[in-house]
Parts: sequence; structure tokens; C-alpha cells
Amino acid sequence: MESLSRSFGSRTVEPQEREQLIRRVFHSVAGRYDLMNDCMSFGIHRLWKRSLAWQVKRAPFTDLVDLAGGTGDIAALLAGEGRRVTVVDPSTAMMAVGRERRPEPAWLAGSAEAIPMKSGSADVVTISFGIRNVTHIDRALAEIHRVLRPGGRFFCLEFSRPAALIRPFYDLYSRLVIPRLGAAVAGEREAYTYLVESIRRFPDQRAMAELIEAAGFTGVAYRNLSFGIACIHSGTRS
Repeated sequence: MESLSRSFGSRTVEPQEREQLIRRVFHSVAGRYDLMNDCMSFGIHRLWKRSLAWQVKRAPFTDLVDLAGGTGDIAALLAGEGRRVTVVDPSTAMMAVGRERRPEPAWLAGSAEAIPMKSGSADVVTISFGIRNVTHIDRALAEIHRVLRPGGRFFCLEFSRPAALIRPFYDLYSRLVIPRLGAAVAGEREAYTYLVESIRRFPDQRAMAELIEAAGFTGVAYRNLSFGIACIHSGTRS
């Protein structure tokens, strides 16, 4: 699946420029990223992440990789005795904020499309609100499949397509409120305009499940959260 040009704010950019812009976005908002998530979701993102952690913990694991792990909030929920958790993120600024708060995980700079780890080295790979920002989703899924051991589990928490009943209200809130919050709290209206657009362009539940299956995963399933505003996808490396 070849990556297409995407819009950023009011203009269209090519994949390579888009990747650089995304990195600048996360560098610029790193210090206030978690605060913005609380403001935009009224704190509900924390419940979504706890739901992900609950689902992951049902699968026994020793070695876990959290891709696009940012400030390490997912890693903190999944840490425990006898578990090795590694955060992989392309933004060194985001990870620097995370290290100050929680030094326990291992931290590696790298992207989901080129994970700096050996093949078959992880029992579980997670990615939360990050896969929509990769340039080539198929390459990221292939890398996740490579890094997992046979029988390893993949979990993806991401925004998705809300139920029809709430979709008009959600779209209105996303377009009008979130960019203004980004300007007021983080000083980055354009960055949060991009984030809203990336959510709107992301594959819906069924289409994302098909991409995961195409990458070679079995037992692919998804579970909607908050009427489909977010969704947890899962699959197993055969």
C-alpha cells in the first residue's frame, strides 16, 4: 500500500515532508502533550489506555515493546515484576519528557517502520494513537510482525469511526474545538489541526482489521471504546 500525499493544515504535503512535519509537531508539543490529551478527551484517554493495559495483561509476556510510546504512560501501566518494557519513539523530545517522569522502561529512538530491535525479540507489541502518523502503515505492520515471536500478540489503540448517532457532534467538536484548544494550551493550532485531519483520514475499524490480516496476523479482532471514537485492534503472529 503506497503512501499518499496528506494535508497539513491548509496545504498538501508529500510523504517525506509529512514525516518531518509530524516530528516537528511532537517536538513542539512534547512538554504539554499529556495535558492536551486530558483537555481534548476530558481525561477519557486515560480510561482507554487502562482498557488497553487490561487487555494486554491477559496475555502473559516477559518482553513488551510500546511503539510511539511518547512519554511512557502506556509503558508505566504495563510494567511489573518480571517484565521488560521498551519504549520506541522517533521523538527524542517526547522521550526526554518521559524519562524525567518514569526512568524505568528502556528507551529507544526509532520509528514503527524501522524498529531498532532483533526479529522475534518481543512477546507483545503495542502502539497507541501512533499508527495513524506513520507514512506507510503496511511497512509498520510488517515490522511489528517481524519483531514478535511466534505466538506473540499485537495490540493497537487508535481513534476510529464513531457510531452514526454521535458522529456529527464528534466531527463538529474535532474541527472547531480541538484546534482552538491546541492554540490555547500548547500554542500549536496548526499541529492540532493536523492531528484532527489524521484521525479523519485513518481507516475505519473494518479496513484497519483487513490491513492487520494482510500483514500476516491471525485471530484479528477489534473492540470499540466510547461508541467507536477509539478502538483496540489485536492480532497474533502465527
